[in-house]
Amino acid sequence: MEQILTFSTRNTRPITFHYLLDLPEDIRPDERLPLIVFLHGAGERGDNPEAVRRHGPPKLMAENAPVRAIVLAPQCAADDVWYTQTHELKELIDEVTARFPVDPDRVSLTGISMGGFGAWALAIAYPTLFSALAPLCGGGMSWCAPRLKELPIRAFHGDNDPIVPPDYSLLMVQAVNAAGGHASLTLLPGVGHDCWTETYAHTDLLPWLAAQTKKG
Repeated sequence: MEQILTFSTRNTRPITFHYLLDLPEDIRPDERLPLIVFLHGAGERGDNPEAVRRHGPPKLMAENAPVRAIVLAPQCAADDVWYTQTHELKELIDEVTARFPVDPDRVSLTGISMGGFGAWALAIAYPTLFSALAPLCGGGMSWCAPRLKELPIRAFHGDNDPIVPPDYSLLMVQAVNAAGGHASLTLLPGVGHDCWTETYAHTDLLPWLAAQTKKG
């Protein structure tokens, strides 16, 4: 069941997010489900939230709902980028967790391209918020990556990416593991920037994200 909703921040700078929310139609009254947060790429920015359904978890949820989970997919404004909105995204996630039957110990994060950069940045800003992280063809501030050493991480990148070099993901994964963390990087052979079609549709990534539970 898809909903298109709107949220305006209250505690940070004023931003209004349009977002897609996919929920199973048969949720039991006592059930709490995993929440998968998906950050789209630069091409889906704007004011038409249906554009967010072009790729990744929102697309797959519309086609065959491969996991029993709630999927949250906000839309970034045309003139903005995800990694400048970490505090505002946290506020949105808190709102959705409070309003819908979300298990707060199973909130995972993934994103593609611009959203991969955003996923790294958001997890670094709030490392205890998430149960797992899966950035695709992204990168970030490797000097901050040790903050993620307690978080299960699976990164993916095409080894022939001409837009975001694979070394961007490699640096992040190496920095997490050098701090004692648990991060892996899957390089897809012969794949360019679009590593997300193969990754989301033909690996176990979405079931893995839904299954992870926060430690402690």
